[in-house]
Amino acid sequence: MTVTAVPDHVHETVDDLLEAIERDRDVRVALAVARGSHAWGAASPDSDYDVGFVFAPNDLRRYAHLEGVEGTILEEAGEIELQGWDVRTFAGLLAESNDGAIDLLRSPIRYRVAFDPDDLGAYIERTYNPMELYHACRGIAASNYRKYLSHHLVRNDDELFPIVDAREGAYVVETAEGTTTVPADDERFTETQTKPTVKRNLLIYRAAMSARYLKATGERDGHDLPVLEFERFLTAQAPAIFDSTRIDRARELLERKRAGEGAATVGDAVGRDFAHPPKEIDPLVHARDGPAVERMDAFIDDLIAAVR
Repeated sequence: MTVTAVPDHVHETVDDLLEAIERDRDVRVALAVARGSHAWGAASPDSDYDVGFVFAPNDLRRYAHLEGVEGTILEEAGEIELQGWDVRTFAGLLAESNDGAIDLLRSPIRYRVAFDPDDLGAYIERTYNPMELYHACRGIAASNYRKYLSHHLVRNDDELFPIVDAREGAYVVETAEGTTTVPADDERFTETQTKPTVKRNLLIYRAAMSARYLKATGERDGHDLPVLEFERFLTAQAPAIFDSTRIDRARELLERKRAGEGAATVGDAVGRDFAHPPKEIDPLVHARDGPAVERMDAFIDDLIAAVR
């Protein structure tokens, strides 16, 4: 696996930050891992360090109090960004087959392991709902393509409309309801273009490939969960679904990102059609019940017990 090592000083700083969170928020951290590019093998020397963690309140009675327990904690300190979920929020996200929660269990870089996530991770990989995960990945690909790669018209209220086609005297643009035509001389609109970088293209590529891989394997002989590390996905899983040209293009973006070229402008390397997997897939093929409530409750108990 090609995962960028995290320097000792980052481990030490993350531990200090987690201790401060525990002290200031009256919680205990059960699990803390790398998120983002360090977790899936795309970090460059100048990449920030994203940390995901799961916590439980020291006093469980807070769950019954009117103020309750904050579901999410966000902290930032220089090159380190932390995002934490309390145990109930985390379990709820796993029950919904949330991609971020699933990836947290699979991260190869661990900063704090009071709770060993391996059994929970194995259970989630057996029981996740492919349809929910498909739509999560599709949403990441489509929304980021719209925001970062599309050529746009900007209306005078700052709303963006991706340009689907530029015709003589008019633009065909994407709207929430479909497409519509805007005359080129409509003074409410200004033509503009984002700066599509290596980093943004790679993010969209990974999400679109994950969605399409889930759909294709589900329609063959069972849903195969894309591995977290992107290079291993491109080598071991992607060839069963994608042609070599598509894989090589994704690998080139990955290599450039690792080399520190994430901010380089490269245009649209993904393609509009590929960045938009089908909106609808067959629930009879792709939907499952997801993790059982009783099993998730048992894992919550184990997670809380690990920090008490």
